[in-house]
Amino acid sequence: MSNPALAQESNAAGMAALRAGDATKAVEAFKHAAQADPEALPLWINLAHACRLAGDAKAEQAALERALAVDRTDFTANLRMAQLLQRLGEESRALAAWSGVQQLAAQMPNLVPHVASELDAGLVYSAALQARLYERVDQALGKSSASWDETENRRLRAFVDTAMGKRQVYHNKCAGTFYPFLPQDEYFDRRHFPWLDELEAHHGAIKAELEALLEAPDGTIRPYVQMDPGTPESTWTGLDGSLDWAACFLWEYGRKNLAVTDRCPQTAALLESLPLARIPGRAPNAFFSMLEPHSHIPPHTGVTNTRTIIHLALDIPPGCWFRVGNETREWVEGKAFAFDDTIDHEALNPSDRRRAVLIIDAWNPHLSEGERKALLDYFAAADAALQGTSLLA
Repeated sequence: MSNPALAQESNAAGMAALRAGDATKAVEAFKHAAQADPEALPLWINLAHACRLAGDAKAEQAALERALAVDRTDFTANLRMAQLLQRLGEESRALAAWSGVQQLAAQMPNLVPHVASELDAGLVYSAALQARLYERVDQALGKSSASWDETENRRLRAFVDTAMGKRQVYHNKCAGTFYPFLPQDEYFDRRHFPWLDELEAHHGAIKAELEALLEAPDGTIRPYVQMDPGTPESTWTGLDGSLDWAACFLWEYGRKNLAVTDRCPQTAALLESLPLARIPGRAPNAFFSMLEPHSHIPPHTGVTNTRTIIHLALDIPPGCWFRVGNETREWVEGKAFAFDDTIDHEALNPSDRRRAVLIIDAWNPHLSEGERKALLDYFAAADAALQGTSLLA
């Protein structure tokens, strides 16, 4: 039966013993206190502390386990257990324990300085263990990595990074149409798009047509972000109506912009020949995207995972980068890549001159021909059933 009065008296005796530097006497007093009120978590933590000072790691661990049995989420008990396991050299358990401490600490923004210092020491220890673990795994996998194709390499590397806690898992977030069960890939493997070679081969002609447009835009260039009046402030407010991120559309929602395509005949002819997603009133979209010096496109997600977004780098100052999920790339002039824009992505131009890319959309390569045809039928039926609707592709 619990005896809080005895527990309080014994705890006071234990504190007095600690002040006197008598760890052995403190252990006995705290043991009596915890036994008198076994649901009082601080008493078990006090006992663990005294056991540590007395050099009895086994008893310290038993006391901390009792504390965690009272409250598995207690920060102090978890911190002391992680430190104990680290001292005992139980590296696997210590790494897991420190991970738990870090998760709890993330919810405690105002840690006192000495506790924050202890947490920092744990982070350094954990980082060293993870680095050693990652190196061993990398060496083991390296024996067979030469035989991996592009898909296997990206997926296995992502698996290892996720398992090692070095990679965040991103999921599709669609503002419009979501197609279930498609792989949630950040960048698509190039093998899905053999026609990227042809696109890249026309880089010089496309860039020249863009430069001619920019010399005399004649109203063809507009802000990419144009929000409706009354839209609440958001991360996009700074770009609203701004040419810091500007676009010049050759195709928009499946409609050709003759004012631009007539001035870019080689680019227009190429786009006509490519296997782009063609959905009446929705796709393709194809446009020149210009990002002014020192401009940032904030993290965001797109409309539908049924499509792929292609970037062809046209004019790229040094240092410009593009992140999709976990992977950040720098554009390489004349080269193209494909990505899923329903995965969180952002871009930055830190340079002193404008960055320009051609952006086009194609089908998600994981959709079969039958699924693509079914999607066309779906949108056609939806448009016929509800006139004036705007079901996003």
